[in-house]
Amino acid sequence: MRWMSASLLLISCSIAQSASSGPDHAIWDSIVKKYVSAEARVDYGRLKKEGIPDLDRYLEGVAAKWPDSMSQNARRAAFINAYNALTVRWIVTHYPLASIWRTKQPFTGVRHTVDGRKMSLDGIETWLRNAGDPRVHAVLVCASIGCPPLRREAYVEQRLDAQMDDNARAWLANPEQNEFSSARRTASVSRIFYWYKGDFTKNGGSVNAFLAKYAPQYNEFVKQPNAILHFKRYHWGLNDTAGIGDNYSHASYAIDAARSK
Repeated sequence: MRWMSASLLLISCSIAQSASSGPDHAIWDSIVKKYVSAEARVDYGRLKKEGIPDLDRYLEGVAAKWPDSMSQNARRAAFINAYNALTVRWIVTHYPLASIWRTKQPFTGVRHTVDGRKMSLDGIETWLRNAGDPRVHAVLVCASIGCPPLRREAYVEQRLDAQMDDNARAWLANPEQNEFSSARRTASVSRIFYWYKGDFTKNGGSVNAFLAKYAPQYNEFVKQPNAILHFKRYHWGLNDTAGIGDNYSHASYAIDAARSK
């Protein structure tokens, strides 16, 4: 009986600790380590066969009311992980498919429960954007090839700044998404910098300053006043290890986006 009482006490303490700290990001950490490749592609097929129970267990914690005592960084990390995990779950629900745009209202549908309330993916993104940190655009992954890399570890309160910095550098180092040519004084960067220019220019910042900080090998180039900045066409094909979305065209995106409304 004493052993049983002690065991129940330990279980109760564990549950209480989990409840006081918000979602258990260790679960999400194990998922991305297992199903995300070094190239930041997701093995959706395998995840659908094996990983749904773990993913849903994590999302149960995301859905529960988070404690008011969570720090701002803890809350930001939780929202980043929630956005990425919910996007992955949405894809798994409809897999196989060539693009997230082949689903109904993928970003605007208020269908997810986060912190005890219904939210859309756009709503989560807006909360994070309102926090005033443009690095958020380097960590949110919309299940597309054009996205920044899906990090193979969960974002956590204690290392959030370092993790966001690292992901921004990894994103800008990918020549398929961001190219810099000193000889031509031309940069071709992700269209994210065009769509969300205002987020990068707040508080005296700029797109060029962000590029200079997180792509240090091009630091002097992007500061040149005569440098020409182009924005790449966004690749909305699915970021799948099987390559289902690799040949997804911009014309297909235009058709699917109109149908998904």
